[in-house]
Amino acid sequence: MLKIELRDGNFVEVEDGSSLFDIAKGISDGFARSVLVGSIDGKLESLNKKVEKDCKVNFFKFDDPEGKEVFRHTSAHIFAQAVKRLWPEAKLAIGPAIENGFYYDFDLDYRLVPEDLEKIESEMKKIVKEDLAIEGFEVSREEAIKLMKEKGEDYKVEMIEELPDGEVISMYRQGEFVDLCRGPHLQSTKKIKAFKLQSIAGAYWRGDENNKMLQRVYGTSFEKNKDLEEYLKMLEEAKKRDHRKIGKELDLFMIPEEGPGFPLFLPRGMELKKSLMKYWEEIHREDGYVEIETPIILNRKLWETSGHWFHYKENMYTVQIDEEDYAIKPMNCPGAMIFYKSKPHSYRDFPMRVAERGRVHRHELSGALHGLMRVRAFTQDDAHIFMLPEQIRDEIKGVVKLIDKVYTKFGFTYHVELSTRPEDSMGTDEEWAVAEDGLRGALEELGMDYIVNEGDGAFYGPKIDFHLRDCIGRTWQCGTIQLDMQLPQRFDATYVGKDGEKHRPVMIHRVCLGSIERFIGILIENYAGKFPVWLAPCQVKVISVSDKYNDYAEKVREELFANNIRVELDDRAEKVGFKIREAQLEKIPYMIVVGEKESENGSISVRSREEGELGSMNIAEFLEKVNKQVEDRENVNFDLL
Repeated sequence: MLKIELRDGNFVEVEDGSSLFDIAKGISDGFARSVLVGSIDGKLESLNKKVEKDCKVNFFKFDDPEGKEVFRHTSAHIFAQAVKRLWPEAKLAIGPAIENGFYYDFDLDYRLVPEDLEKIESEMKKIVKEDLAIEGFEVSREEAIKLMKEKGEDYKVEMIEELPDGEVISMYRQGEFVDLCRGPHLQSTKKIKAFKLQSIAGAYWRGDENNKMLQRVYGTSFEKNKDLEEYLKMLEEAKKRDHRKIGKELDLFMIPEEGPGFPLFLPRGMELKKSLMKYWEEIHREDGYVEIETPIILNRKLWETSGHWFHYKENMYTVQIDEEDYAIKPMNCPGAMIFYKSKPHSYRDFPMRVAERGRVHRHELSGALHGLMRVRAFTQDDAHIFMLPEQIRDEIKGVVKLIDKVYTKFGFTYHVELSTRPEDSMGTDEEWAVAEDGLRGALEELGMDYIVNEGDGAFYGPKIDFHLRDCIGRTWQCGTIQLDMQLPQRFDATYVGKDGEKHRPVMIHRVCLGSIERFIGILIENYAGKFPVWLAPCQVKVISVSDKYNDYAEKVREELFANNIRVELDDRAEKVGFKIREAQLEKIPYMIVVGEKESENGSISVRSREEGELGSMNIAEFLEKVNKQVEDRENVNFDLL
């Protein structure tokens, strides 16, 4: 008998050679039906994997990231099998699970059209109905090459040939279909019932434009049709909210042809950005931050000291000045180190909270650029906190509370992820242990749930990432806290302690909004351009009923402007109904319509985007109402998904 430790710490005894599925069934039949994949001592395995020693076993359902990945990876294999049945001459490349779905690349002379996706889906449904067992097996490198050559799978052969001699190759079979794959997979094809093929794209083999262009089909899959329908509904809603489309309609920003990846904010977009930054300034001042601005271009020596020249150079723009190498900064932290070292410090100076709205430039591939979400130049709402080792947890807790305050203000919910030491890292095991313990301890003292991402930290330290959820259910990684015990060491940053000796400070890198541009893109899509009053680029549109009342309309505009209201005047010779509809399409929070009655009474007629007709009031009443919304920074409530 084998002794098996389960996730909850309980132990069960099972027969030697029992499968993971047998263990799940021993817990209960219902549990066995609900789990998709398991792990043995932390290694993910298919449920038909035999257990051969005492070990720790976990099980994962679709709600778990591991379950989703295996479910969608299996979906990709079913897709590939369907393609091979319909077009036997197709040559398969790769087909991984990705966030929210899967894709598969293949080489086929026939060019797929959208109508073909329905044909492939029909064949996939047949494969699901056939309930084909999915079996993993291992072969030698030579056997794998022979098998793939027999099937005409040139791309698979190329991948196998690059593996070392003597390598054991993992493959998976379902019916007549065999694929090169590490796995794991579901036990059979029958569970994949809710799926949708979404789009066709081109993709160079291995992402190299010198290689052949392959066809790529994207798809998604869920356990339940209800979840698939909700996801597809969310995608449709996301299309309507595309920040590039709304940004153009509302005159917020543009991406000029002369600068791909370099956004140009238009006057209305700048008003939005300034309002956001005013809020940022206030909360940082309240939390005791000072603000600096560091140079955009700094020499190679600095970047070598920081480690970026060796670990990040492929993402940096470089330039020669006076025959010396310089780099346009991709990050603000080395500049913050220059600031810190500009004068000596003692333990009494800590904690030092130093904020910067730093302009950074990073080289992104043209295919990755996407409106404001993925750009080559952006402003980071950065901050670097220098502290004593005993202040680590309190400072991290303070940053977590600040980020929570901001996300709550916008109505976002979020989850937290802790990323630990990556393979390519600087520093000793002891330093990393202290750093990871500091982050983990702060989260636990705050009572926060978090997910651990093993090996996903920065090269200089572990980090906490905040993934916010918008009103249609999408998640975005924005805020981050990175604990760094390396950069102060590399820059020989010191302070004089109570003992009169020199010591090394600890440093936190943190962003709250992240990229300001990206955060604005998220806000545009979250609000669908319907910004709350305090953020709205134009808060009030004054509309004159006819030319006779333009002078009074201008007088109203001037009074609102003098009271710091962002106001525009529409005095065009158009029908008033047309002007009102345009203001509605521009999603402006308030419209003020003035005509004969208003001109005679010195009043205004107010229409609210949220509340409808508010009727007649004087300007002082209106200003009081709007100023309170701005002062309170009232949010707009949504009830969508």
